[in-house]
Amino acid sequence: MNKNIKIFLVGFLSSILLQAQQLKPISQSEVVGRAIKDNQNLKISRQDFNLAKADYRQTNAVFLPNISMTYTGISTTNPLMAFGSKLNQSILTQNDFNPNLLNNPSTTQNYATRFEIQQPLINLDGIHKRKAAKNKMGAMVLQTKRTTDYLEFEVQKAYMELQLAYKAVNVLNKTLNATKSNKKLANDKFKQGYLQRSDVLLVEVRTIEVENQLQTARSHVKNASNYISFLINDSEDVIYKPTDSLTILSINSKNNIQVSKNRADIKAMELASNAFKNLSKADKLTFLPTLNAFGSYELYDNDIFKGDANGYIIGAQLNWTLFEGYKRFGKTQKSKAEYEKSKIQYKQYVTQSQLELKKAKRALLDAENKLKLTSLALQQSEEALRIRIDRFKEGLEKTSDLLLAETQYSQKELEYYQTIYEYNYAQVYLDFLTKE
Repeated sequence: MNKNIKIFLVGFLSSILLQAQQLKPISQSEVVGRAIKDNQNLKISRQDFNLAKADYRQTNAVFLPNISMTYTGISTTNPLMAFGSKLNQSILTQNDFNPNLLNNPSTTQNYATRFEIQQPLINLDGIHKRKAAKNKMGAMVLQTKRTTDYLEFEVQKAYMELQLAYKAVNVLNKTLNATKSNKKLANDKFKQGYLQRSDVLLVEVRTIEVENQLQTARSHVKNASNYISFLINDSEDVIYKPTDSLTILSINSKNNIQVSKNRADIKAMELASNAFKNLSKADKLTFLPTLNAFGSYELYDNDIFKGDANGYIIGAQLNWTLFEGYKRFGKTQKSKAEYEKSKIQYKQYVTQSQLELKKAKRALLDAENKLKLTSLALQQSEEALRIRIDRFKEGLEKTSDLLLAETQYSQKELEYYQTIYEYNYAQVYLDFLTKE
């Protein structure tokens, strides 16, 4: 008796706690919309794209000039620096060529303003690095798209799990009510002398079992709600209630479809492989010379923030590193190996995706067949339970047989809704695998 009281109190308190939390109705479309807006993984994916975009924008340096400005002030008695400073300031006089002054100059001040520009002209390895960065940026766009597709699939799955959890609660509530009715009927028959105490105890045990199952089902509702909160980045501790019922989905049949190479994640891997290809070309082209133009404009004076004297320099520089130990050879071999590896990984990923599609098709067929069988089994178990209840009321049926029929019906009803979930999941997953 004490055990029954404890179980009753646990169930009662759990029910109060469940209702104490905010019960919030929510539709599947609302969950999808909020997830796309607020999901953390999707935000991370968008920032990954921003990183790739920033890397690509850095490669504009292959074509655009590098412009800088410096301002320098010095005070010196160094003979060479003193003479050169006066020369730059255009203030040399005949007296400055006096050997004594040349060797022992007085303190000379020089203030120089320098504007400098460097313009790349021929930089073939940089061009291919720019192409690689563009490939990477394109891959991140597609990867973000695929992350969004996966998020929508995961939201649909989580929402269906929430629907299934509520179905389980409803079934077990109905089963508990039926079990309590059977318990009352058994107690009445026991008082009338038609049943033994052991039969009543069997009914009580069954009631306790259903209460335990109901408590577990309520926990599944909380777990499903918490996962949806995680997907939509909601910190509130709420219990969601689906406004869309768990029904059999009717997604168009895709028996003859194959994995498309235009699927976002597959296309992203192709672009990533192209990026490695361009990096490999870039490393090969480092053996060729680079040509850059340069120029500068200077202002000089012996007073700060003035520039009475000026001059400029323009030119071009051809730079050709003929040998750098074995560093460039090793780097070229490494980038070539990375490119070959990326091609193998791409082929493997496509093959693995095709294998996953075949498994998904078989899972859909299995779920469809299972749905037909569980639907038939549910109908038969319901009829069997109805017959046994009628016979039990007339005293023609054993208590154990009635409990067995009631247990089977409850299990078949739960199995039926579980199969609907599996069938819907198989369709949604198949649609995810074949989305372009």
